Amino acid sequence: MISNKEYSKLVKKYSHNSPILKDCFNAFWLGGLICAIGQGFQNLYEYLGMNKDNAGTLVSITLIFLGILITFIGWYDNIAKIGGAGTLVPITGFANSIASPAIEFKSEGLVLGLGVKMFVIAGPVLVYGISASVVCGLVLQILSLFGIKPL
Repeated sequence: MISNKEYSKLVKKYSHNSPILKDCFNAFWLGGLICAIGQGFQNLYEYLGMNKDNAGTLVSITLIFLGILITFIGWYDNIAKIGGAGTLVPITGFANSIASPAIEFKSEGLVLGLGVKMFVIAGPVLVYGISASVVCGLVLQILSLFGIKPL
């Protein structure tokens, strides 16, 4: 057992400073590239005759599919090493967070491997995201009972 002071020295010794500006730049351009690809699909689907809402839905489906495909091929981790949060924030990052554990644990079976591990990363995001939206909806509903309108 080592003390907190000794542990802090070890962490400082073996950790390196992150190049924050470079990381931010890479996240910006790679995340922007993902969004530009999504916009390209949006334009393509609208050009092919879909209305804006249906095209937007199909863009989401396409980006999720591509995120899972790139994860399955094994490229997503390499892209994420360069782009960091720029690859995690768009919908492709959500697809990766579900597909990656599912692929890793598929050998454990459909239920205990694939089914259980699939939401290891995305599960908490879903739980807290849905819970926050319910709480916000309830607050807005209560405020509307007193005649207070949201902005």
